[in-house]
Amino acid sequence: MQIESIRHKGLRRLVTKGDRRIIEAERLTDMIAFIAAAVVFDHLSIPPNYGFHALTGDRAGTYAMTVTKNWRMTFIKVDEQTIADLDLEDYH
Repeated sequence: MQIESIRHKGLRRLVTKGDRRIIEAERLTDMIAFIAAAVVFDHLSIPPNYGFHALTGDRAGTYAMTVTKNWRMTFIKVDEQTIADLDLEDYH
C-alpha cells in the first residue's frame, strides 16, 4: 500500500529520516511497515491489535488505527492501494 502524504511533522520525520523522537516510535514504525506491506485496503483490518476502524459523524471518510490510549493514526482512503493525509492525533 502506498502512503501518498503525511500531515504530522513528527510522523513524517519518522518515515523519511528515521527520527524516533515521537511517542510510541517503535509501535508507529511497526504500524507503518504493516500499512506499506498491505496489498489492498481491506488488509488493514487483519491485525486486531491495531484497532482499525472507520470514523463517523463529521469525520466520516477518515479511518483510524490505535497507537496507544487516546492516540490514533488517522488517514483517508484514496483507492484500494493508496492512503493519504496520514496523521497522529489525540482526538478523544
